[in-house]
Amino acid sequence: MRAPGDGSWGRRALVAVPFAWLGVFFLVPFLIVAAISFAQLRIGAPPYEPLLDWSTGGLPKFNGTFDNFAQLFQDDLYVGAYLQSLKIAGLSTLMCLLVGYPMALAIARARPERRGTMLMLVILPFWTSFLIRVYAWMGILADQGLLNSFLRWLGVIDHPLVILNTDIAVYIGIVYSYLPYMILPLYAVLERQDLSLLEAAADLGARPWRAFLSVTLPLSLPGVAAGSALVFIPAVGEYVIPDLLGGGDTNMLGKALWDVFATSRDWPTASALAIALLAALVLPLALIQKLQRRLEAAGEES
Repeated sequence: MRAPGDGSWGRRALVAVPFAWLGVFFLVPFLIVAAISFAQLRIGAPPYEPLLDWSTGGLPKFNGTFDNFAQLFQDDLYVGAYLQSLKIAGLSTLMCLLVGYPMALAIARARPERRGTMLMLVILPFWTSFLIRVYAWMGILADQGLLNSFLRWLGVIDHPLVILNTDIAVYIGIVYSYLPYMILPLYAVLERQDLSLLEAAADLGARPWRAFLSVTLPLSLPGVAAGSALVFIPAVGEYVIPDLLGGGDTNMLGKALWDVFATSRDWPTASALAIALLAALVLPLALIQKLQRRLEAAGEES
């Protein structure tokens, strides 16, 4: 007979592998960036002063400063980038929800033999490089691009529409790029719903729209929360799409972070901006997870 706990070391080792991976490739780099965020800028390599000064001969002297974080709240550039990032990410998430929910519902209600093909069409863009897909939108939205050429051919417009290098192009790029992240969680929830509940609602006299608002939508809220988190969180720190499709007025946090890090070589301020961005996302993520657990618990009770 196997003694109790004989397999505990194997289970612990199995669980320790992902935690070790996170520790080495997430926690350690995060601690390095956090340490640099308190350092002072200098001209040299690396472009920041050491946090600890050992030249005193005794205990090391702390040379850190909080000015890097204070600058984020005092400089209108960073405050504007933060607010614009929240605005663009929030509206893009809402657009993904409005477009993705009907698509997910259509896939979930389709015949079983068709669902695989429809899901493959949703994830098909992932087979192509993200950067290439964004570059393709530059050709589509340009003044002499495919969209303007097609509209002029139809006679809808006389002059090219200015879409590229505007916030509208950024919204289009984000919604296109992150729409599958909204559809897949919604489909997973909608596909598991019991259709007999809709039949019961219809038997009780509920119209289709009333049954949707009373049955389908409430039961799908966990998928809405999961999809919104998967879209909103990466969209806040997006860099490629604002840089390629946005104009000079599109100043999001990811773009500002790259400019400070690569152009100005101000590593302490760039690190402080990265830490502030991560801290700003922790609270919404925690709230979304808490809401999702409540919704799942409410759905199980009902």
